[in-house]
Amino acid sequence: MVIGAGPTGENVADRTVAAGLSTVIVERELVGGTCSFWACIPSKALLRPNAALAGAREVGGAAEAVAGRGLDAAAVLARRNGFVSDWQDAGQVEWLDSAGIDLVRGHGRLTGPRQVLVGDRELTARHAVAVCTGTGPLLPSLPGIEEVRPWTNKEATDAQRVPERLAIVGGGVVGTEMAAAWGSLGSRVTLLMRGERPLPRLEPFAGDLVARALGAAGVDVRPRTSVAALRREPSGAVTLTLEGGEELEADEVLFATGRAPLTGDIGLETVGLEPGSWLEVDDTLLVKGVAGEWLYCAGDTNHRAMLTHQGKYQARVAGAAIAARAKGEPLDTRRWGRHAATADAAAVPQVVFTHPEVGAVGLTAAEAQRSGRRVRVVDVGMNAVGGAALYADGYEGQARMVVDLDRGTLLGATFAGPGVGELLHSATIAVAGEVPVDRLWHAVPSFPTLSEVWLRLLEAYRG
Repeated sequence: MVIGAGPTGENVADRTVAAGLSTVIVERELVGGTCSFWACIPSKALLRPNAALAGAREVGGAAEAVAGRGLDAAAVLARRNGFVSDWQDAGQVEWLDSAGIDLVRGHGRLTGPRQVLVGDRELTARHAVAVCTGTGPLLPSLPGIEEVRPWTNKEATDAQRVPERLAIVGGGVVGTEMAAAWGSLGSRVTLLMRGERPLPRLEPFAGDLVARALGAAGVDVRPRTSVAALRREPSGAVTLTLEGGEELEADEVLFATGRAPLTGDIGLETVGLEPGSWLEVDDTLLVKGVAGEWLYCAGDTNHRAMLTHQGKYQARVAGAAIAARAKGEPLDTRRWGRHAATADAAAVPQVVFTHPEVGAVGLTAAEAQRSGRRVRVVDVGMNAVGGAALYADGYEGQARMVVDLDRGTLLGATFAGPGVGELLHSATIAVAGEVPVDRLWHAVPSFPTLSEVWLRLLEAYRG
């Protein structure tokens, strides 16, 4: 039995059914979850039109054709609505049916070992229960925040009108992507963040590049800025009082200040766990501290790597482990074993879909140095790549690889620039596969593509 029918839950169910186990999935909202309806899919649908238009503006010949043209906001929103099927999940339900997965709608709550209550219906799992409930927005405790009813990722991705003025609190991935999206649709965006730059968990040059691009696009980027209080005016506008006393007025305010596990009301106390907590798991995604080897947790709720693709990866491992235990088969939990989720620790890829894009995998230079490893950091400007000049006039970007000098392998790589998201999987393979840097020298990139940045990085490494 699976609680939560987002991409992670769907993949757990798909794997257990494929292994011959009957599977029920419980969902209280829409089948497909937050990613399909209020995060990954709608946000990228909002971002892609601007990236396409910006790409045209950066290439001579195309630039003249689109001169003076802006996005059609209504058309962008309509396209977004199409990608989320107007927030109807009939297509997702049809897929469950075709895969042989039973759906029970309602709020699932554990009542004991292998027991889940949905409404007044008590369900009993023969082998396992997998918690895949994901996360919800974490709002700070600020005076006036409840009265203001701020946007979260849901409102930021399902809004049907463009606010004239939008304040965004938080400079992480959600904050920067939504600043880019709504700014491109005509909103006057102010991005407020406590730190020095956006994307603080990535390499500093990536955040600096994104900040400059947002500023050039008209976003008011304010580092080292905190909100002290909020109030909703009779006119409907929102007034933000900043630390220091300055006031900022906007039509809407989006808080992108973190995520919390949706485990507060799923009955964790009935199996000896703390309601509202992250669930700690082993590499087979089995929840620690629960006797009997029956409770699993995959996806954001275990806090290992809060990304949809990582949740789906964990789901594949969890489904295989559940099936193996159910059949009494031995588990393969070696580092590269099919019943062990190990990529969450060393080779987690992520793309930030601003314009320019940022793609990163593995450790940053600072993280590698803090780990005590002996490392070398290699930086190359993307303008050194012939394919970049063809990709866009005045292409601006940077690439970095972090090399473990003792092992001669990549620990991490980061790319920032238009179109670099498609470079990321090659870096992920290099990091996850621990490919020796000397061997990468013989993986020849095609000319003239952005992938030639690998050649430039390796040349710089060899000196």
